[in-house]
Amino acid sequence: METSVPALEAVLIEDEDAVRKATAQTLELGAFTVHACASAEQAQPWLHAGFAGVIVTDVRLPGRSGLEVLAQVVALDPDLPVIVVTGHGDVSMAVDAMRSGAYDFIEKPFAAERLLETARRAQEKRSLVLENRRLKAAWAAHSDMPALIGQSAATERVRTMIRSVGPTVVDILINGQTGTGKEVVARQLHLASGRKGPFVAINCGALPEAVFESEIFGHEAGAFTSAQKRRIGKLEYAKGGTIFLDEIESMPLALQVKLLRVLQERRLERLGGNESIEIDCRIIAASKTDLLQLSAVGKFREDLYYRIGVVSIDLPCLAERRDDIPLLLAYFVQGAAVRYQRPLPQWSPAQMAQWQARDWPGNVRELRNFADRLALGVAEGWTGVADPAINAATDAASLPQQVDAYERVLIADALTASDGNVALAAERLGVPKKTLYDKLKKYHLATGRSID
Repeated sequence: METSVPALEAVLIEDEDAVRKATAQTLELGAFTVHACASAEQAQPWLHAGFAGVIVTDVRLPGRSGLEVLAQVVALDPDLPVIVVTGHGDVSMAVDAMRSGAYDFIEKPFAAERLLETARRAQEKRSLVLENRRLKAAWAAHSDMPALIGQSAATERVRTMIRSVGPTVVDILINGQTGTGKEVVARQLHLASGRKGPFVAINCGALPEAVFESEIFGHEAGAFTSAQKRRIGKLEYAKGGTIFLDEIESMPLALQVKLLRVLQERRLERLGGNESIEIDCRIIAASKTDLLQLSAVGKFREDLYYRIGVVSIDLPCLAERRDDIPLLLAYFVQGAAVRYQRPLPQWSPAQMAQWQARDWPGNVRELRNFADRLALGVAEGWTGVADPAINAATDAASLPQQVDAYERVLIADALTASDGNVALAAERLGVPKKTLYDKLKKYHLATGRSID
């Protein structure tokens, strides 16, 4: 499965020049951007709650010690990972560091791969923390503006398109199955455009043909029997804004001709009127079907397709972006819990794995409805009780805690399946045995066998 790769960044605090250079080189070869510092004081510009990377610090430093750096970082942001490097035999110091909130510790001398593996895990966790915070902030600031959630490569491609064409005036066609978020993308394009006028959404499939022309182009008083006064149409009303024509494939052919002319001239005439009125709106159309195929059988005008499809954005179905499901579900559940005034539900790694494996034919819309049922405690097969290990680790219901809990349960399951054999469990999990030992210590897991 294709996934996006987060930026890697690290602050390295090490007073020994040779060790600092060698360690920085190791991290740089692992694609990290490294800020190498000889003391805690030099590292201060990066020690803040918004830092997006990880901290790697030796314990014994001139001036402030690594443990003092750890205490400062934990006070600033307890979710900012600090990897503490200790000298050989400083086990008690390492234990103190873990109790004080260190992400992990590495004992000198250490292998380059050991450092890189730990730093990458810490970076992944940091990226998830910051993404979750961003989602919460987006929900609070724009509860009426659906967010484009996800970190998968497919989602990043859509974001790139929005950033690229959003600020332009070009009309856009969005293609995607039902429930993939076509209106969400249209609203994001409107937001990116900087246009000050309204966002006006029209579902072409929901408008009766008899009122279609009047609704979109407007009418003059007396244009037809019930037209007692002038009506401004949606295209005219959206002055300085964006018109979103959803299910444009449902637009009657006769009106497609009129829309094409309006798009070409950026002027319209109201039904029953003679005045040519200039319009100032951007057109974003959306379709769940292949418009070229429809045009081939005479059900959609080919010239209109090429006019609205100068730029096309193809939205992936949810099955093509399964990596986004945990973030999407966390976001939707949070909103549902606020709306229904319910506590945040918890789930086990096994449950999340099952949800990620589903087909979700209704795509993101179906997942959002499922999140509502989760928040209400009425989702199918949902008991409201997760694995006790998960409950203990997710009291705050934060995404990073769920990630740690997921990892702990996977390791425990692998140990059970391996009858406590660490080497076999490490092979099953696809990690080095030394890494698994470190995780056993981190999660206080017993193997039932000697780990010597």
